[in-house]
Amino acid sequence: MEPENNTRISDFLLLGLSEEPKLQPLIFGVFLSMYLITMIGNLLIILATISDSHLHTPMYFFLSNLSFVDICFTSTTIPKMLVNIQTQSKVITHAGCITQMFFHIIFAGIDDFLLTVMAYDRYVAICHPLHYSVIMDTQLCVLLILLSWIMSVLNSLSHSLMVLQLSFCTPVEIPHFFCEINQVVHLACSDTFINDMIMYFAVVALVGGPLTGILYSYTKIVSSIRAITSAQGKYKAFSTCASHLSVVSLFYCTSLGVYLSSAVIQDSHSSATASVMYTVVTPMLNPFIYSLRNEDIKRALRSFLWRKLSKDQLSCY
Repeated sequence: MEPENNTRISDFLLLGLSEEPKLQPLIFGVFLSMYLITMIGNLLIILATISDSHLHTPMYFFLSNLSFVDICFTSTTIPKMLVNIQTQSKVITHAGCITQMFFHIIFAGIDDFLLTVMAYDRYVAICHPLHYSVIMDTQLCVLLILLSWIMSVLNSLSHSLMVLQLSFCTPVEIPHFFCEINQVVHLACSDTFINDMIMYFAVVALVGGPLTGILYSYTKIVSSIRAITSAQGKYKAFSTCASHLSVVSLFYCTSLGVYLSSAVIQDSHSSATASVMYTVVTPMLNPFIYSLRNEDIKRALRSFLWRKLSKDQLSCY
């Protein structure tokens, strides 16, 4: 009886979105553009909220944290993809793959929790406006952010440690542009039952839980808005959460759509293409959604850019 080959594979191969050489320059240009737009857009949101004292409120505190997380979220995957295309190499080391997976899960989880926290913030603002400043004080806001980070790190750590226990007996080709945990786990040659159970539990607890919280918050918000008598009051109340509702819909529809479709359609490359929506497109669109629908953000951005231009002009003289 021959011994089982349990040699640890030191390198993985990321096959990317397409193996067609002629498409690589186009993919590189598109993703570089999207990455730069994501970085600039979210960075402007952060700078605007920091520079304008009128935006030093819980809602914009959470928004600036969401923008920071979106920058980190895309930075865990896109730069490596661009480097691989530029160097015409598909290699990622075993340690690099686990590290990428670890940070990707962290920032995806924090994104999820932040959207829930922002829904709670809107619930308190609309349903309990007289007690808003008392409930949403600085201590609670910082605690909610801290809890989001702690839960996301613990979740990611559990997944990453379990993947480290897996054996990969043959050269591993990942049909994706990053080390997506579901893809990596099911390419292992050892038993993945525990890994699957942890992933299913995480989806139920860390996706289902926050989504339930968001739906509950908006159920209460809609009830409160319906009780408002004036049309102008209803519009003002709804407009304060319209941007957040758009971001929530975009994030959950794209991320859940990817995983539900991958369970039905066993096409890894199609799943990789669909993953672009929530890993790249959603973080890129978030700043536009918040800035285009929010007069406070637009005013803060104009003020920030005007001060920056005036300072540059004065430095030239």
